[in-house]
Amino acid sequence: MRELICITCPMGCHLAVDTDEAGEMRVTGNRCVRGEQYAREEMFNPKRVVTFTCAAVLPDGRAPGPDSSLPRRVPVRTTSAFPKEKIPELLEVLRSMTVRLPTVRGTVVLPKALGTEVDVAISRSVALK
Repeated sequence: MRELICITCPMGCHLAVDTDEAGEMRVTGNRCVRGEQYAREEMFNPKRVVTFTCAAVLPDGRAPGPDSSLPRRVPVRTTSAFPKEKIPELLEVLRSMTVRLPTVRGTVVLPKALGTEVDVAISRSVALK
């Protein structure tokens, strides 16, 4: 048996997932159908929204200096839930990326990340001053 807390709505149902010998999965503790759907996805195809910060560079390719008011890193995130087993590989790709300033929130910096249908986009605008 595996225990989960459903995160699809504010009720936060405590789910118990049990699989019998025939491979049939039974979910208890959910107060709505979304809890059962969440448990099935979490057991067989877990996904997470990924947030990260990429290195920022100025238009000339240099990093902002220590006395600059500009950030040295820019926050990014996946536009939807990303397959959990691919997250370490995605983090390696993001770690090697740079984002050229200025930035606009919502700009896609990595389309269809690692062959999925999930994009990685900037999550904060940064203007040059």
